[in-house]
Amino acid sequence: MFIKTAFAAGAIDDATPIVEVLGNVLDFLLSAFGILAIIALLISGGMYLLSGGSEERASQAKRSAMYALAGVAVALGALVVIRQIGNFF
Repeated sequence: MFIKTAFAAGAIDDATPIVEVLGNVLDFLLSAFGILAIIALLISGGMYLLSGGSEERASQAKRSAMYALAGVAVALGALVVIRQIGNFF
């Protein structure tokens, strides 16, 4: 009876590998980041449309759109690097 209990409480054989768990977390974070980036681009587009001919406000909107796109590029680059590292494991 004790041996069966010890065997039942032993190592988990069907657990999800840590690489898959980390991949799922990365996918979630990148999805959230993608949503935030789209919102940032929409806001900067609205700022540009509502600048009313003001060069300062238009340049601020362009800068915020550039920063949002740079953030997307960095996130996609991180995704590529993480996926390539994950392929080794």
